[in-house]
Amino acid sequence: MTNKVTLEKLPTGVPGLDALLDGGVARYSFNVITGAPGSGKTTLAHQIMFALANPGRKALFFTVMGEPPLKMLRYQQQYSFFDLGKVGSSIRYLNLADDLQREGFDGVLERILKEVRDFGPELIFVDSFKSVVQATKDIVQSTASLQYFVQRLGVHLATWQATTFLLGEYAEAAQEENPIFTVADGIIHLSQTFEQDEMVRKISVVKMRGTAHLTGLHRFRITGDGLHVFPRLLGRAVPSGRVMPVTSFAASSGAPRRLSTGCAGLDSMLDGGLPANCSAVVTGPPGAGKTVLGVSFLNAGAGNGEHGIIVSFEHILSPSFNTPLKALIDQGSVTEIVLTSLDLSVEELVGAMLDAVERTGATRIVIDSLSALELAIAPQYRPHMFESLYRMLSHLHARGVTVMMIRHIASMSDTGFTQGDFIVDAIISMRYTEINHKLIKLISVPKLRGSRHSDEVRRFKTLENGIELGDPI
Repeated sequence: MTNKVTLEKLPTGVPGLDALLDGGVARYSFNVITGAPGSGKTTLAHQIMFALANPGRKALFFTVMGEPPLKMLRYQQQYSFFDLGKVGSSIRYLNLADDLQREGFDGVLERILKEVRDFGPELIFVDSFKSVVQATKDIVQSTASLQYFVQRLGVHLATWQATTFLLGEYAEAAQEENPIFTVADGIIHLSQTFEQDEMVRKISVVKMRGTAHLTGLHRFRITGDGLHVFPRLLGRAVPSGRVMPVTSFAASSGAPRRLSTGCAGLDSMLDGGLPANCSAVVTGPPGAGKTVLGVSFLNAGAGNGEHGIIVSFEHILSPSFNTPLKALIDQGSVTEIVLTSLDLSVEELVGAMLDAVERTGATRIVIDSLSALELAIAPQYRPHMFESLYRMLSHLHARGVTVMMIRHIASMSDTGFTQGDFIVDAIISMRYTEINHKLIKLISVPKLRGSRHSDEVRRFKTLENGIELGDPI
């Protein structure tokens, strides 16, 4: 061999999974999907099959002792990825139960070979492969001859240049002893456990030859669209065709572009506005005007033709309370993301934001609020909140997004600072003080990384469309 072989990757069609697989599953590879009953193996296989199958790339789906094809199809049709037009022409279902009972391994192999020769598929799925052993008459003989059977099947599959997926209900401990996993090119394991009274589903890529796949456990959810994987990543690659600025504005060789907050006085305190591609926290007690400032930031971007995103965990869209924000959403300048799942993870939030950024080209995001986010996050993820926020900001900065996060503080005397503030680039503090028996609103900029900023504490007023600064104290 004189030329280096490049593996062709097939995109799985499963959101988030290709990030774990370093771009997709290798064409002509031999893969095993494992997991307990109900973990999503059959749904994952169908989602991949319907994403890849077409008239030029046909698929065969063999069932052994699992669900009959008609019963399985009845439930798989409920998912949005199911395309009835592909069944029969691009996708064919076959039941091997009778062949297995009558003739054992030889009968199963002969039937597979015949169907492959007749149909000419490039995708082959067998569900469930474990039952091939359990259902045969002689278990001892079956176990002894399984490796030989798999090797024979693998040789034929390589000859036909097919990408194969074998499904089985294997425990992780059993994988070390089973010959299937020795010859497999890829192993994907699905699991589900109860954590804090919530069912948590996780996926891991145990093995994937020739690829820099991601290891570890990653959350996934099954919805009406099928599986959605939420990778634990420090930062995802920028989509092709979209030019992004440097990841950190402090690392830029020149002066960073400034983004207006919508308040000229505050922009002056920030030496011209927030640096593009930075992260800022706005702290303050209830009623200080934090959400008003966030909406003002989005409105200033809309005035320059920039799309914005509001991530809300609170009821802030009532027309009687936030007419300016509702107007921005109605005119299409701002996209709203509201997540209310009881077992929400930060990775799921990141996925929703990145999808919205890539769909709309948004350059500004306001998260209202970090305090509500901490309540919305499932209890098992709260101890790792700061780590998750760091990963979230890394994702967004990689796409050139400027992030403004709102955080409530408990009282007027609270400084509003937390141990996680080192991960943000800017802090804007809004608070009250009492002067001559009146509450006066004050604003200051305690932090603006890599840039000069005002050390003044200034009065401000909250208006319908933003804030207005007054004299320094």
